[in-house]
Amino acid sequence: MSTQVTDSPDPSVADHVRRYLATDGADGFLEGGSTNLVLTTVGRSTGQRRRTALFFGQDGDRYVLVASGVRFGDPALPNWYRNLRANPEVEVQVRGERLTARARTVVGPERSRLWRLMADDAPIFERHQASVSHEIPVVVLERTP
Repeated sequence: MSTQVTDSPDPSVADHVRRYLATDGADGFLEGGSTNLVLTTVGRSTGQRRRTALFFGQDGDRYVLVASGVRFGDPALPNWYRNLRANPEVEVQVRGERLTARARTVVGPERSRLWRLMADDAPIFERHQASVSHEIPVVVLERTP
């Protein structure tokens, strides 16, 4: 894996990531009304490491993400999600803790339960789901040794 990391092309997300990393989440962990983590994926086309900040929930020791579009209401799947589908080995930072994880898209009853967990915390996900024709993916990040 390349050591160079590229932050989100969205200036506000890139700023959020920089603040989060510089303060181990003291500035940025609670942003937009929800808990946030920093996710690093490997670009599916470039092989470059890509970093973004995302809302997350917890299910036991797993982290839960919702693959909403770049802007809520955008029908496209976000790049971070397309990247982790191609390479599910990711890096995660939650506050000052850094870990490696394996990403997995959940389906069926597990997806329904985790969707409810996330939508109850961030109702904007329900509004986004109503604006797109596909089922928004839900992802779990499971720690790797």
